[in-house]
Amino acid sequence: MVQSIKIMGVRVDKVTLNSAEREAKGYLKQNDTNVIYTPNTEIVMAAKKDNKLKRILNDGDLIVPDGIGLVYASRIKKKPLAERVTGYDLSIKLLEIANKNGYKLFLLGGKQGVAKEASEKIKKKYPNIKIAGYHHGYFKGTHIGYKGHDEEKKVIEQINSVNPDILFVGFGAPKQEIWIHNNKHDLNTKLIIGNGGTLDVLAGRVKRAPMIYQKLGLEWLYRLIKEPRRVKRQAVLPLFALKVLFSKNNIVE
Repeated sequence: MVQSIKIMGVRVDKVTLNSAEREAKGYLKQNDTNVIYTPNTEIVMAAKKDNKLKRILNDGDLIVPDGIGLVYASRIKKKPLAERVTGYDLSIKLLEIANKNGYKLFLLGGKQGVAKEASEKIKKKYPNIKIAGYHHGYFKGTHIGYKGHDEEKKVIEQINSVNPDILFVGFGAPKQEIWIHNNKHDLNTKLIIGNGGTLDVLAGRVKRAPMIYQKLGLEWLYRLIKEPRRVKRQAVLPLFALKVLFSKNNIVE
């Protein structure tokens, strides 16, 4: 059983990339639908203020720490997470698993054309993956306040008609978490992962931070340099650090 801690009430599992991969392999051998969420510091801070989002995250089957701030905070409070496990890196592991086993993959999210471009590049690099289908994220559905809309029903019907083993959902947080949580019981798939901008990177529309930024846990800084408009979102980082340092019960086992 995977051990976990709670950071500001949000469960975060104490996994490495390798152990998260093992969990995913296990999910793909089951008939149930399992969900992986990939919260970073920003999402945890949002969940601190939003109990509904907190419950959604905590209801996931595997919650990986996709923010270096979460790892540092856990170490400061002597309840260390093993390492940062990004949604992108875990998604690549899922692609490798799918390629080895001939699993079916459905891509959901991004602007018009992104999922299609990502599927084409995936197929070139991982030829044994069966691309079951793809759909952009700009439809009326639960993630934007249209629960049960006809457009959402059609997307779910499309997914279920091909019965994928793995479903990538890239709406960005918290939209993807809300959509997954509210629709997972209606989806015929073994594994769903909310993986943010992964489709944009796979499609080649967005470049991931250089390896030096990744190793130092500074991908957030690279994105901020590239997209200065993110500064308001990143403003939660120092606030998170202060809450960790000066609050006793924000990180518990």
